[in-house]
Amino acid sequence: MPIVVDIDVMLARRKMSVGDLADRVGITPANLAVLKNGRAKAVRFATLAALCEVLRCQPGDLLRWEAEDAAGE
Repeated sequence: MPIVVDIDVMLARRKMSVGDLADRVGITPANLAVLKNGRAKAVRFATLAALCEVLRCQPGDLLRWEAEDAAGE
């Protein structure tokens, strides 16, 4: 998938654990793991906003687009 999730990068920058982030955002650690590992098919704007608020970042700090490898298509 061409959308890359960089939650790990922000967690490291903020020195925060996945469990702490999940608690502060109000989602389960399992649902956060699905999002963090790029397996989510969608994310609610409310969840994205909560992540940004807790991590003090912009949506673009958490999500980015990368072109798919032309050889793999």
